[in-house]
Amino acid sequence: MAMNVGSAEGDDDVMVDINTTPLIDVMLVLLIMFIITIPIQTHAVKMNMPVPNNAAPPPVPPEIIRIDLDFDGTIGWNGEIIPDRATLENRLRAVAAQPDQPEVHLRPNKLVTYKYVAMVMASAQRLGVTKIGIVGNEQFID
Repeated sequence: MAMNVGSAEGDDDVMVDINTTPLIDVMLVLLIMFIITIPIQTHAVKMNMPVPNNAAPPPVPPEIIRIDLDFDGTIGWNGEIIPDRATLENRLRAVAAQPDQPEVHLRPNKLVTYKYVAMVMASAQRLGVTKIGIVGNEQFID
């Protein structure tokens, strides 16, 4: 004896698959809405360019004063040995008194102690030298 499930007249199977056509329609509508709401991309790069200036370039490059500090604390001013601190301060005072101060490049030796470098920098600051910098730092990389 066999048991028969369902009707014998036709194959009216129940459809168990989901209908994806409405989902695809919703997806396409959302895609179109997304494309419409994206701002238009401009491929320009915004740059702050310098304004043309009709003024002539400076006639002479700025004066540079080189102060060398040797390992034993000897101070050199553009290659000339400075005998004492008073002479150094007189020269720094003269530099600070100029309306357009020259650049002062402080070049310490690799073996000089910090107190000599600090002394020169403190004197320059106290006397009003504003354009001072330490140069020759590549020797300290080792």
